[in-house]
Amino acid sequence: MCFGLFMALTFVGAVSISAAEHEKSTMLYAALGCNLAWGLVDAVMYLVRTISDRGNELRGAARPERPEFHARDLSAAVGIFLIVVASTFPVALPFVLLDDVRMALVVSRALTLAMLFAGGVMLARHAGYPAWKGGLALVGLGVALTVAIVALGG
Repeated sequence: MCFGLFMALTFVGAVSISAAEHEKSTMLYAALGCNLAWGLVDAVMYLVRTISDRGNELRGAARPERPEFHARDLSAAVGIFLIVVASTFPVALPFVLLDDVRMALVVSRALTLAMLFAGGVMLARHAGYPAWKGGLALVGLGVALTVAIVALGG
């Protein structure tokens, strides 16, 4: 989810208000196309990591077997793809749905921050850290990464 948000944010952040006035739907299609591509990459890399880890575990157990994929691996990869693609919409849809581009930018950023906070809460709970600290940490990390990505031309 976070990667998809960052990818969509780079499109939104890199487009000026005047350009967004004329190319609102283009921004959505560009962000969606990018997240479709990177969702596919994330899903495939998940499978590569899974098979590599599974092979390493088998080798460590001195078993001559080859690692195999399971149905849950493929469903997890599809889930990763769908999460990355779905994260495009809260960032880009306000530009299509709202006539006021400045308001769309505010709504887009607010939704993104809310999603980052929720993701941080879930990650923190999973790792055993205080939920609100995880939410704030991921928001801070997200803001810093987005600034860096846009500054680097992404």
